[in-house]
Amino acid sequence: MKFLREFKEFAVKGNMMDMAIGIIIGASFNKVIDVLVKKVFMPPLSLMTDGLNFQDKKYVLREEVLDAQGTVLTHQVAIEYGMLFETFLDFLIVGLTVFVVVKTMNRLKDKAEDPKNKVVKTPKDIELLAQLNDLMEEQNALLKNK
Repeated sequence: MKFLREFKEFAVKGNMMDMAIGIIIGASFNKVIDVLVKKVFMPPLSLMTDGLNFQDKKYVLREEVLDAQGTVLTHQVAIEYGMLFETFLDFLIVGLTVFVVVKTMNRLKDKAEDPKNKVVKTPKDIELLAQLNDLMEEQNALLKNK
């Protein structure tokens, strides 16, 4: 029963919805990055490297062995480093994008939390805390002068 109660509190507080929205956006973001790497970045990179297709690059450890009819007797064993390169490129793009988004969000948050900044509306609780802090500083200055 305690487990169900805790789960209900978790779901009601909105954490589950936030998590679900994050997962859905993350999956969509992954599709965008995948297309960006495969269809936007890799073709010019392939062109610059004289038509080299990184997706097909591999280091063959054992060649495929065929019989006279063309049936595979032994499968090829290879290290496909081209896919690894593409995955690293995906990772770098995702990391850079997340960094830029978080940096922008933090900058906007810092502006919103600065009560002296009149360009961005400061949340009411931060405004009240800033006013309280100013009053306490005035009070301390008056008490020091006595």
